[in-house]
Parts: sequence; structure tokens; C-alpha cells
Amino acid sequence: METERGLGIGAVLRGPVERTVGVPENLVAIRRKATPDDMATRERTRQLEKSAFGFCLKRIMERGMQMKLVRVEYQFDSSKAIFYFTADGRVDFRDLVKDLAHTFHTRIEMRQIGVRDESKMIGGIGICGRELCCSSFLREFQPVSVKMAKEQNLALNPSKISGQCGRLLCCLDYEYETYCCLKKNFPKCGKRVRTPSAAGVIDKINILTGTITLRLDDNKQITIRRDEILSDSAADALPAPAPPTAAPPPEARREQRERRPHQPPPSSLISHPPLEKRQESKAAVAAAPPVVEAGGAEAQDDQKKQEGRRRNRHRKHGHRNEQGDKPDTGAKTPKTPGA
Repeated sequence: METERGLGIGAVLRGPVERTVGVPENLVAIRRKATPDDMATRERTRQLEKSAFGFCLKRIMERGMQMKLVRVEYQFDSSKAIFYFTADGRVDFRDLVKDLAHTFHTRIEMRQIGVRDESKMIGGIGICGRELCCSSFLREFQPVSVKMAKEQNLALNPSKISGQCGRLLCCLDYEYETYCCLKKNFPKCGKRVRTPSAAGVIDKINILTGTITLRLDDNKQITIRRDEILSDSAADALPAPAPPTAAPPPEARREQRERRPHQPPPSSLISHPPLEKRQESKAAVAAAPPVVEAGGAEAQDDQKKQEGRRRNRHRKHGHRNEQGDKPDTGAKTPKTPGA
């Protein structure tokens, strides 16, 4: 049959089935049924792969190259040999390729792969007791994170959640969405809830059994079911230790002062001077001269002087005021026409 790397030999797992829908896109074209000569050629290529693997591993150790040889794969017609290896960084293998090409007289290809691809090629048994998923049915690797293990309440022990490749188990992704959907029906850890008999804080949640571990106020732990929770708030629950009261914000204090009616301060808060000082202040006020408005006394003296000058002027010239002893104020009477 035709493969990505050229001609190859495969084995039939199930009989042919006619399909009109759901046909996969990566179907390969089958050339013909393998003959005894094809099986003999396959056996020769396997022997070449073993000899090439040993020779390449020996050269790597002699040169002290920082790389790990994983597998050697020959094409069916022995026209090319592919050497798969893993390394932490880039490796200069030019001299190694020259040695391999001079020895086996074929095209040499060096291909660097990851640790997951290494486990897929080598194979093995997982911690579950079954064959590795990557080497049996898994064709593409999905990204796996520690968050998936936390959502499933698994112990974050590297030896328990890591596979043969040293990375996180691929099976952590299988049930992640199911756990996320089931957790929506449960309150979160650390939340205070109330039951008919007690109230406390949620410590653990077991989604598979549907139970919740509740930590009471006296640090005792009890196991309850989801339907036993009356409410997610413990306002009506047993009295819990009151937390320290925090001061209200400045805006709230300002509103309280505006709403509160004005009250005079108590007499105990008003400071009065002693009796002796009060008597001295009263005596000083009584002995003080009368306060005259600014400019009042000077205006009266000027007015008296002017009146005295007018009176003396009338006496000097012999004029008398017809109105008696009253001084002339200098006011002129309007003359009548024809007088």
C-alpha cells in the first residue's frame, strides 16, 4: 500500500465494509496483496534496521554526541533510511551522516522527535495496566495541563500523573469536560453553607459519589450529600464567630453626619474661663473710656469755631440779626422780583 514514506506492508484488522457517509479522509491506496517475496523483503529490511541501529549507536558514543537514538526505519525498497533521535537542543550530526552513508550506501535522513513520539514508537504498558494510548489508538497529541488534574481532584504527585514519556498523562483530557459540567451543580470549595443540623465551610467535593466534606466551626468534619444543603448562605445558621468590624468608608460617614440632626455639644465639652479672669474682664470694660465714632469730636469743634467767627463778624460791622441773638447761618433768602 501507499504510505507517507513510500511503499509499505500493512495488516488487515477488519473486513471490508461499504460506507456512503463518514468516510475518513486519510485513506491509503492498497496496491495488491502481499506475496511471499514481499514478506522476505520485509524481513531483510528489519535486519538492516537492527544493524544500522547498532552501528549508529556506537558512533554516537564514540563521538560523545548529546543525542539519544530511538529507532531506525528503512523503506520497503531500501532506498532510504530514517534515524529518529531525541535531544535537548540542536545537534551537529554532519560527520555522523557521512559515516552512515559510507557504510550502508543509501540515503540517510536524521529526524529529531519529542519524548511523546518516542513513547509512541517504543510502546509499553501504562500505570492503568493497559497498552499505551499513543501506541495503540491515539494519533494526535492534545495539550494537557495541571489544571485538568486539579479539576478532577487528583493528587498532584508527578509519579502518579505522569506517563512513560515523563509528561502529563494524555488520559487527563478524556474526562475533563465531564468534570467541568458536573461541578456546576456543586458549590465551590471554601463557601459557607447551611444544612438542617449544622453549618460550616465546604472543604472537599467528590463529584463521582456526589458527597461534600463540610468543616464545622469547631474544626470537625462531616460528610453530607448535595441535596442536604438548604442554602448557600449561613445567615440563619448557627452563630459563628463574628469577624472584626471594619470602619465604614468616608462617603458613608459623610452621609450619616448629613442625616443626623444638629445637636449642641454637651456642656462638659465646653471650656469656661475661671471666675477671677471673668471678673477682671468685666472691670476692664467698665473702666474703659466711651468710644466715640471716628471723626465725631473734630466735626463738632469745627462747627463751634465757625459759629463764633460769624457772630464776631456781625458785631464788628454793626449788623444785627433780625431774629434776635441767633447767629446768622449764612443762608441767603431768595429775592423777590421787583424788591
